[in-house]
Amino acid sequence: MASPKVCVIIPTLRNAEELEIALGGLSKQSWDGALEIVIVGPTGDPGEAVAKAKGATWVDDEGSRTRADACNVALGVVDCDLVFFTDDDVWVPEDWVANLVRWFDREDVAAVGGPNFTPSDQRSTFWQRVIDVTFCSKWVTAGTNYGNRGDEQLTPAAQLPGVNAAYRKSVLNEVGGFDDGAIGCEDAMMDYRIEQAGHRLWQDRDAIMWHRRRDPNRVRKQIRNYGLVRILASRIHPGMKSWSHTAVGMFPLLVLAALAAFVYGSLNGGITWPNVWDISLESVPMGMERTMVHLPVSLAGFYLVLCWFGAALGTSPSRTLPTILLAPLMTFLMHWSYGWGVLTAWWRIYISKNAGLQIDDKDRS
Repeated sequence: MASPKVCVIIPTLRNAEELEIALGGLSKQSWDGALEIVIVGPTGDPGEAVAKAKGATWVDDEGSRTRADACNVALGVVDCDLVFFTDDDVWVPEDWVANLVRWFDREDVAAVGGPNFTPSDQRSTFWQRVIDVTFCSKWVTAGTNYGNRGDEQLTPAAQLPGVNAAYRKSVLNEVGGFDDGAIGCEDAMMDYRIEQAGHRLWQDRDAIMWHRRRDPNRVRKQIRNYGLVRILASRIHPGMKSWSHTAVGMFPLLVLAALAAFVYGSLNGGITWPNVWDISLESVPMGMERTMVHLPVSLAGFYLVLCWFGAALGTSPSRTLPTILLAPLMTFLMHWSYGWGVLTAWWRIYISKNAGLQIDDKDRS
């Protein structure tokens, strides 16, 4: 593709301060071709003044209540060959556009993206780095798309992160952009439809985007929303169903069942009181009660070790001894929150028979 016209679309909502940082990075790109920055948000948003001051194009989101609809509004007005997507809370590397543009010389590349990490320096809090280590952990959060990195420079991908992705505009036009009214999971649904249309998605392992993680209280709500919308998205596109979402959905129920078993077993002879910490006493006979005490403890120990090793072998640049040690705590929080999101979706679909409208985790009232 000779000298393609590139457009970067960023949806924003009441986040002018961080948007200014993102636009600062985009203004320093090493890519010397045609580049337009389009910010889409509600008219009157503080980000509008920032965007115009930085020379970006501001597009009114026409009252959109979701990120997907806002991006579709922007897609309807841009004139370019390649469309890049990112968020308003990123630090953009100077070679980001150049790294992704080069792959479109290959005709089999419909879209390409890369991993995203939180900076491992003073730009991130300690807990944001712990969360990044957890997101990018091997095994236990393998379903997340944040820190996936292939073994080769360019590898096939099933889904691209919305914060770090580039598409041929012709492909987006073909599939109609994002699902109208998508309540979250909009990037995964669009990528699924792109693949169903016969196109291929790819990942550049070194095209990194530095992305701010949310604090623990906000990430809990974010992950719960992910669990909810992923199940609802799978109902719209059945081909997106995965065993891993069902497995995580069972996590809160398994935790509650294990806790109930431990309490019942300990109160009925599984532990010799008051030596509550000595659950391996030979004086305690092997039986159902003792099993109900030992099994949850053994599974919790296995889970802890699995989380530690997963964090240590993950891809996050924030891996240090303290962040790895605390990763199991955040892993538990994410599994618990995601699981309750899945359970909520199942309840809406199969019990209340009302899936309901779930806007993404930003307040758009």
